[in-house]
Formats: sequence, C-alpha cells, structure tokens
Amino acid sequence: MPEYPEMEHYRSQLSSLLCGQKISSVVVNRAASINEPVEAFAEALKDRTVLFVERRGKHLLFHLDDGHRLLLHLMLGGWLAYGEEGPEPDSRFQVILTFGNGSSLYFGGLRLGYLHRITAKVALELMKELGPEPFDPRLTLEAFRKRLGSKRGKLKTTLTDQRFLAGIGNCYSDEICFVARVHPAAATNRLDEAASERLYHAMHKVLQDAKEAGGYMEHPLTSDDQLTGGYNERCYVYDRKDEPCDECGTPIRFETMSGRKMFFCPNCQPED
Repeated sequence: MPEYPEMEHYRSQLSSLLCGQKISSVVVNRAASINEPVEAFAEALKDRTVLFVERRGKHLLFHLDDGHRLLLHLMLGGWLAYGEEGPEPDSRFQVILTFGNGSSLYFGGLRLGYLHRITAKVALELMKELGPEPFDPRLTLEAFRKRLGSKRGKLKTTLTDQRFLAGIGNCYSDEICFVARVHPAAATNRLDEAASERLYHAMHKVLQDAKEAGGYMEHPLTSDDQLTGGYNERCYVYDRKDEPCDECGTPIRFETMSGRKMFFCPNCQPED
C-alpha cells in the first residue's frame, strides 16, 4: 500500500504535470471506484481545471476550480500512470481523466481504493480524523513522546494507526523500528526517553530517504520516470524474510501482528 513517501512522490510529480490543466473527458470502467453515478461524475468533472494537488496522509486531494476536491486513496494495490498512452489496455484502469494537452491520468488497481468527488467542507471533515503529519513542525520530540506515552498496545500497531500519525503503514513502520533499534512488538507506552528519541529521528530519516528515492512502489508514473521504486532495493528489513541483516548478518525474521506483516532483525532489535 502506498505510504507517505509514495504519495508525496506522486504529489510532487503530478503538481507539475496537472496544475492549470483542464479535464476534457472522463472514462469510468468501474462504478464502485467513485461515489456518484458515472454520468453525473463525468459531467461534473468535464471542463474543470486542476488548481493544485495536495497530500494528506495516504490521500491525494486534487483541488478543482469549482471548489470541489477529488479525493484519492489507493489502498492496497492501487497505482497511477500519466501520459498520452497508458502502459496497459485502457480497460485495465478503473478511472481515466484526459486533459486538454492530450495526456491522461490513469487510476489503476482501485479494487479497494477510490476516487471520490467531494466538497471542500467534506474534505476538511474527513481529514480531521487523521493524526499529524510526520514532518509537521508542531510535532516536536516532546509532542511525539507525549503521543507515544498516551497509546497502549504494540509499537507497530501504533505507528500504522492513521489517527496517531498520518502516512505510515506496514513498510515504513518496520523500517523506522529497525533504524531506531526498537522491536516492533514493544509496548508503546513503556518506551524510555532514549528509545522514543531514536524513533523520532528514525521516522524523519527513513521517510525522507524513501521520498528522495521515489518510494518502494515499482509502477513509474510516466514513461521517462526513472525514480519511482528506487527505495525498493534499499529496504533494511521490509519484505526481506530470511535475508541477512545488513548490519549484523542475522536472518531477517517475518511474523504477523494483528494481520499485518512484520519484518525485523532479532539481533539488532531484541525483544524485551
């Protein structure tokens, strides 16, 4: 599932490609991916101009010139492509927006994800449910510690809770825990000050590095996109079951927690 680095990477690319562009046509191949009748959705978007693209947590919000927003959540398996031609037959994409410049934005894999047209008021209400952004300047080390101390349960569950922090999921929670040398199953409210500080700085390091590397998803946005997926080969532990830890050589262990994948090094991240 795309997380902060992937969605921020999408936002950055799409901002330069879409801002000021007018939607000329809309194709919907899966009505369940949108939130209103297909004809009404297509008619409402035709001739609308994209003013800017915003990211909040794992969501993208396309701000339109009529005051509405297109709210995108890719969920598990969703991805985007942009260009004059899609990388696969058009029928494989749930929604296609074509712009006046002749290029199209293709929304693929939206079996669980969605693209909803909503008002600005509804968007604000929905986003209020999310926790702070990892790089929000108001999320100081002290504020981070207070949030951790107020949470019960396991650390991985806490880090992936979008009400605690917006944008972190399975992959980067494991990566952050590894860099911080904390076991992902540690009790959140029992972490000492040293561990919470390591987590705070590890969060910033991992997410920044992953964003600059294009995230871990392997679907390039455009035909000349050479960056997307660059972090996939840099993962410390995620999706590396039984591979040797880069730090100590111990095989990476895989377990599940509350139905989520969990990867860690049992030597570098000993369980208390």
